[in-house]
Amino acid sequence: MSAAPEPADEQRRATRQGLAVALATSAYGVSFGALAVASGLDVWQTCVLSALMFTGGSQFAFVGVVGAGGVAAAPAAIASSALLGVRNAAYAMRMSPVIGPGFWRRAGAAQFTIDESTAVSLAQTDPRARTRGFWVTGIGIYIGWNISTLLGALLGDVLGDPRQYGLDAAAAAAFLALLWPRLRGRQALAVGAAAAVLAAVLTPGLMPGLPVIVAAAVAVVVGWFNWLGRSERPAPEPPDVPEREGLP
Repeated sequence: MSAAPEPADEQRRATRQGLAVALATSAYGVSFGALAVASGLDVWQTCVLSALMFTGGSQFAFVGVVGAGGVAAAPAAIASSALLGVRNAAYAMRMSPVIGPGFWRRAGAAQFTIDESTAVSLAQTDPRARTRGFWVTGIGIYIGWNISTLLGALLGDVLGDPRQYGLDAAAAAAFLALLWPRLRGRQALAVGAAAAVLAAVLTPGLMPGLPVIVAAAVAVVVGWFNWLGRSERPAPEPPDVPEREGLP
C-alpha cells in the first residue's frame, strides 16, 4: 500500500499543474487579441477587455457579436457575455470555503475565479494545495492572458489566423489532463462521455461557451438522481475541514 503524499508534495504538484495550465491557456490569448482587433476594437480596448472581463468564453462571445453587428450590436454582445459569465458565480460558491474568510481575500479572488483556477484547485486533495492551485493558476493566467492579448492585438496581421497554430486546443488538452484521473467508475465515465457528446452536437448551433453550460446539466441530473452510482461504493472523501469551516 503506497503512502499518502506529503502536504508539501501536494502543494508543489498543485503549483506545477497551475503553471502548466496557465501557460497553455495564456497562449490562446494571442488568438483573442488578434480576433478582437479584426472585429473592430482598438488595441487599448482589447487590452482593457481582457484586464477587466477576464473570462475567455465571454470575451470571445463579445467580440464575435460586435464583429458581426458592429457598435449597434453592443447590447447583445454584453448580454451574451453576461450569460456566459453566470457560470463563474457557481464557481465562486464552490470556491468560497477554499478561499477562506476575509473581505479583501475574497474580493481579490473574485477576479481569478474562472474555469481553470477552479478545475486545478478542485483536482487537489490537500486543503492548502487546493488554495495554492487556485491562486497560482488564477494569477498565472491573468498575467499571461493579458500579455498574450497585447501581443495578439499588436501582431495580429503578422501572425495570421492563430487557430492554425493549434492554440485553441491547448486549454482543452490541459483540462483533459486534469479530468482524466477522475474518470473512475461507471458514473464518472458515463457523465464524461455524455457531456462530451452533447457539447459536440450543440457546438455548431450555439454561441461559444453555451454548449459547455448545457453539457454541465448532464452532471447535475446524473448526480441528483445518482444514476449508475447506487451499486458503486463511494470513494472516501479526503480530509477537507476548510471546505466546511474556511481556512484559518
